Amino acid sequence: MRESGKQAGEVSQLVQTGAMARASRFVDDGYELFSDVVDSQLLAELQRTLQVEPGRAGERRLLDSVSVVRSLCRQGELLSLARSLLGEGAFPVRAILFDKTPDSNWKVPWHQDLAIPVREKRESEGFVGWSQKEGVWHVCPPASVLDHMVTLRLHLDNCAAVNGPLRVLPGSHRLGVLSVSQVTEMKVAIAPFICLARAGDVLAMKPLLLHASSPAEVPSHRRVLHVEYARRPLPGGLEWASAE
Repeated sequence: MRESGKQAGEVSQLVQTGAMARASRFVDDGYELFSDVVDSQLLAELQRTLQVEPGRAGERRLLDSVSVVRSLCRQGELLSLARSLLGEGAFPVRAILFDKTPDSNWKVPWHQDLAIPVREKRESEGFVGWSQKEGVWHVCPPASVLDHMVTLRLHLDNCAAVNGPLRVLPGSHRLGVLSVSQVTEMKVAIAPFICLARAGDVLAMKPLLLHASSPAEVPSHRRVLHVEYARRPLPGGLEWASAE
């Protein structure tokens, strides 16, 4: 009995050590891949429900319009994962569906995710580059806001090298908001990591992590549910567009 207890304690310690190591890698590298985050039944429901209209690259405002997405992001496995990375106060602020198909097979150059969705336009110090997308105001906040966010990319389909997977530059998120010339330098200085995944896997990444993708060599379906989480309210009277 004492030996069994010792073994159980050792296993528990190994699990905790593994979790701490992954958290450390996420902080250092700015990304981490988690396998089989959602169960097969929920994954099948998402695959049936979430489709991109022909000729479009994605569908926005899913937190407001699709109940299964709202439940997953605000109560389910994605929320638990986001809070394990950001803290217990994390909440979803945006959900977008992306898909690469023969009708919409695009290239994304190296960039950082700098814009956030807000409820209304209200000038505030450090918030620049106002624009509207499908009736929602977007703005680029100070880096301090982006530092307290995480993006979870749930793969609804398998994503192999021929499907135009995301590529990331590890550690680039720690350099702050980069200029065009700095992005060019980072492309040469840092070896990219190709984020291959299976349906049900989640890629967690920081918004300031440099990332890109090429057109799919074999375009079929490469659906990704892209969900952004924040941990803090916005300053200056601004409000998240889809926060609870």
